[in-house]
Amino acid sequence: MLSLLNVEVLYADVILALKGVSMQVAPGGCVALLGANGAGKSTTLKAISGVIDSDDGRVSGGSIAFGGRAIRGHDTASIVRSGLVHVMEGRRVLPHMTVEQNLIIGGHMFGSTAQMRLALDGVYQAIPRLADLRTRTAGYLSGGEQQMLVIGRAIMAEPKLMLIDEPSLGLAPRMTEEVFAVLHRLRAQGLALLIVEQNTRVALEIADYGYVMESGRIVLEGRADELRANEDVREFYLGLDREGGRKSFREVKHYRRRKRWLG
Repeated sequence: MLSLLNVEVLYADVILALKGVSMQVAPGGCVALLGANGAGKSTTLKAISGVIDSDDGRVSGGSIAFGGRAIRGHDTASIVRSGLVHVMEGRRVLPHMTVEQNLIIGGHMFGSTAQMRLALDGVYQAIPRLADLRTRTAGYLSGGEQQMLVIGRAIMAEPKLMLIDEPSLGLAPRMTEEVFAVLHRLRAQGLALLIVEQNTRVALEIADYGYVMESGRIVLEGRADELRANEDVREFYLGLDREGGRKSFREVKHYRRRKRWLG
C-alpha cells in the first residue's frame, strides 16, 4: 500500500534529516516506527503526507508511492483524497468547538448531510466515548479524549492508511491503553496504520512489523515479535536486561549500542 525507497529530506536546503529511508506498509497492516527523539520519525511521516513543506523542508531524493501511484511532491489535500491521512503529534483539536463540530470539519468533503451523518455514526461506533462527548467543548477534554477526537476526525476522511504520530505522548497509562484499544479496533476493521511511538512496548503489541530509526536512517527492521525478542531493542528501548528485569534509568541512559547497529 505504501512504499518509500531511498527517501532523503532536506531542511532549509542545508540539513539532511532523512538519509536513504526505505520502508513499506502492506494493505491492512500495522507498522511501528521506533527511535529516540530527533531520530527522524516525525519527519518521515511529514514527508509521506506532504506537510514537510510547511516546515521549510523538502523531499530531495527517493520515491514515495501510495496504492501504486507516486505521491512525492503532491499537495496534502490530494494525498488525503487518495486515502492517506496524517494525525500529527500534539492533539491539534479546535478547542472552542464541540467534539461533533471538530468531526464535521474532518468530513468537509462530503456532498450531503446524509453522507456526513453516516460518517459520524461510523466514528461513534468505532470510538463510543466520542458519542458521549459529542456536545462537549473540545478544549475541555482530557488529553486522552482529545487524542481520540483527532483520530476520529481523521476517520471522517475515510482513509485506507492512517499515519499517527506519538498517540500516547503525555498520557497516563490507563488512557494510553484506551487510545490503543481504539487503534486495535480500527485495525480489525481493515485500516492500515503507520505509528510513530516512543512507547515501544505498546507499539510492538499492535504492530505486525517495525523499523528502528537513528540519525535519519533505518538501522533495524523486522517482524514485531522478532523486535520484541531482540536483545538490543529489549535493553535500549524496552529497558529490560537479558533476564527480563527492568533496567534502571541510569543504565539505559548510558547504554552503548553495538557497532553492528550502525552498519
